[in-house]
Amino acid sequence: MPEEKNPYGKVSRFSITAGTREGQTILEDFSYTSPFKIMQPFPLKGGGLQVMLLAASPGIMAGDLQEFSFHIKEGARTEFISQSYDKVHYMEEGKAGRHTSVSVEKGGTFFFHPQPMIPFKGSAFESTMDIRLEDESSRFFMSEILSCGRYARGEAFAYRFYHNLVRIYRNGKLIYRDNTRYDPVLFSMDSMGMYESYTHLACIFLTPPENSKEFISQVQEFLDSTPDTTGGITSLPQGDLAIRVLGRRGQVLEELSQKILLCSGL
Repeated sequence: MPEEKNPYGKVSRFSITAGTREGQTILEDFSYTSPFKIMQPFPLKGGGLQVMLLAASPGIMAGDLQEFSFHIKEGARTEFISQSYDKVHYMEEGKAGRHTSVSVEKGGTFFFHPQPMIPFKGSAFESTMDIRLEDESSRFFMSEILSCGRYARGEAFAYRFYHNLVRIYRNGKLIYRDNTRYDPVLFSMDSMGMYESYTHLACIFLTPPENSKEFISQVQEFLDSTPDTTGGITSLPQGDLAIRVLGRRGQVLEELSQKILLCSGL
């Protein structure tokens, strides 16, 4: 990733390596550069660890380049969250970018669900994610929520573009690819097949739960019983699941995502 036009003079990086010691997940290594910081990790039930990203900045600016790296070793159980919504600010020109790299070894578990992203009017953002699962015992859950923008300020789909490419591999083989390219100038973002008058979109991926049929039934019940949302669940060739949910409030989709995670039993 090129480093020119970055306000911090270099790529902003955040990296963690999680391992185990006496049955408990620990951070074997972590590093970060401005504006990122890390909060003291929180213990989870079952010996896991929750890591929260802190950012000492008002949000993402033009020219910002970020790199996230997560290495989850054998047997480690780690959850990644962020402190606040990701705000992508107005950009007179240029764009911002982020690359996320995830490696989950056999027997490792990683939950990736940062808070929603809000692209402001005139912003432009490109993201790539590469997730590598060592084998079928590598467990992974990802939830990302994208807002239409600052709806209350009349900035629905007023950003220049939002691009997000996600690639997930297992045993070195590509098992999932999601190439999201939202260009409001080219597409009617609130029309059929896009946001369909809703303001928030949650994209969820998870590796196969123990009882897929029961889980799918439970997720469908969640979707049917959550007011002012619509969504569906897709079973992928190797048993992995992809879920899309449209709604009108980020908090509602966050809560729904958490219910789905707890129900999965991962």
